[in-house]
Amino acid sequence: MGFQDLGNTCVVGLQWGDEGKGKVVDLLLADFDVVVRYSGGANAGHTVVIGNEKFALHQLPSGILREEVTSVITAGGVIDPAVLLGEIASLRARGVQIGDNLRISDRAHLVFPYHRREDALAEGAARGDDKLGTTGRGIGPCYADKHARHWAIRLGDLYPADRFRERVAAVVAHKNAYLAGVYGVRETFDAARIAGEYLAFAEELGPFVCNTTVLLHKLWKAGRRILFEGAQGSLLDVDHGTYPYVTSSNAGSGVTSGAGVPLAACQSTVGVVKAYTSRVGAGPFPTELKDALGETIRQRGHEFGTTTGRPRRCGWFDVVATSYAAMFSGPTCLALMHLDTLTGIDPLKVCVGYRAGGALLEDFPADVHLLGGVEPVYATLPGWSEDLAECRHWNDLPVPARDYVRLISERLATPVYMIGVGPSREQVIPVGQEV
Repeated sequence: MGFQDLGNTCVVGLQWGDEGKGKVVDLLLADFDVVVRYSGGANAGHTVVIGNEKFALHQLPSGILREEVTSVITAGGVIDPAVLLGEIASLRARGVQIGDNLRISDRAHLVFPYHRREDALAEGAARGDDKLGTTGRGIGPCYADKHARHWAIRLGDLYPADRFRERVAAVVAHKNAYLAGVYGVRETFDAARIAGEYLAFAEELGPFVCNTTVLLHKLWKAGRRILFEGAQGSLLDVDHGTYPYVTSSNAGSGVTSGAGVPLAACQSTVGVVKAYTSRVGAGPFPTELKDALGETIRQRGHEFGTTTGRPRRCGWFDVVATSYAAMFSGPTCLALMHLDTLTGIDPLKVCVGYRAGGALLEDFPADVHLLGGVEPVYATLPGWSEDLAECRHWNDLPVPARDYVRLISERLATPVYMIGVGPSREQVIPVGQEV
């Protein structure tokens, strides 16, 4: 793809997730030696299509599909061992080699059954706009325990077994009391059963576990090229996104803390965007199309959650929201995906501003109630009817499609280096400096 000159690179989504990061990472890894998942857990879903095969990845980095690449899950992520080992077994059954090419941080926190129960109960108790649209995978409660510190358990805490059993007994006693007191749950978790299950996981995971911070520094100093793979999207970032309708980790700006490397370890950032906007779950979405056109985009783009299967909400590209995400995620170039999905839609619209109370807003508001009521200001462009599936060069694209790409690049003040025109590895246009 010609990214050899970018140095160590981070791939981040600049919208509300599902931008196509999995495909971008898979393509770029032809030029990299190491791929790093530095945040999130099994709530993430990255899809890679190779030939006629589709791979849906949740816990594992997209690089696991390339045996020559070392895939690393660092301390910034959270691990559900059952999901992770199930994913490993499923990939091995399909011929994917997983062994010395996978490493997992001993400092990564573990998701337990009580986390999933907490997740479901909290969302079930919420009403209306208080529902966050969580995936129910226990990720939020796991991160909450991590930051509260008293009741968290890390992957390295599985060893030795006796100390782990003691730890689980104390945590489960607390969780049973909490769930009974807050939610009236009478069914309790069995500490011995959980400990036995997770110690079996520990035996299977043992060969992969190490201090990934030390590992990454060794690889970096040895000149190995590292690609950092973000999860979710920047607008779901727990600090900078549309809070509280966000994920539980830093989705756009957490490379250094999540991976355990300094800023100097990453020279470039590829910001991934769709040619339109989508969102799963609750939260403000100014450009959402709640009509037949929105459904058309959903069906053409196969906009159903990789993790949950839920239909994604779809709407026009939002320059205001994406520009804000770019501010704190710092893309040096863009990967514009799903351009082919817009074929046959005429005219096309791009949101270039927000109006509230008759006045234009100067920035992206933190107030989700204000954001939910803004009036989008649109630029209108002509569409195109040509099929883009076979386009492999910039000049293969019809003029209106090129104009659409140029508008997004200009508005985000960032060059587009890659355009996706279909789901497979081959359906991509390396743009370079042509836009």
